[in-house]
Amino acid sequence: MGISIVSFSGRAGGNCSGIAACLAGHWGGRAQVFDFSALSIVPCGRCGYECFRARENCPYFGDSEYGLCEAIAGSALACFIIPNYCDYPCANFFIFNERSQCYFQRHPELLEKYLAVKKKFIVVSNTGQDNFTAAMRYHVAEGVEPEILFLSAREFGRVSIRGDLMEAAEAREAVLRFVERE
Repeated sequence: MGISIVSFSGRAGGNCSGIAACLAGHWGGRAQVFDFSALSIVPCGRCGYECFRARENCPYFGDSEYGLCEAIAGSALACFIIPNYCDYPCANFFIFNERSQCYFQRHPELLEKYLAVKKKFIVVSNTGQDNFTAAMRYHVAEGVEPEILFLSAREFGRVSIRGDLMEAAEAREAVLRFVERE
């Protein structure tokens, strides 16, 4: 059981990929990095809710969503790195949320296993936190508050769009302290 790092950013070479690289370097071979945008995952839609009868009936059952869910559920720790584009988690995160419902459909044992995995959420954001906290609650067991680190590029003298947040030593240290904290 290793560590799954999932970057939900739609932008290659940005702050989220920098954070993922920082974590992967920190954990070495124990970590597996998933770039959500590079995976072949079809958003929910254009179907007849076949997954409600049996998850295997989903017309997209063969895409990368199920492997990603299995990797996370088999991990000792999962780190989700999520950018804030409009005061909410990005669209890739919502695609993951919607499609994961099919993965767990009629398989409460899979959901229980997934929820039992310790998760750390790193949000790259210069704005509010409430919407993220609410969205992350679906990924932890009931009654458990999600562990979230909000990283503001401004706080470290950076501009988000440049993707240079991890060049700030203080930002790297904040990320590593956060993921090592029990």
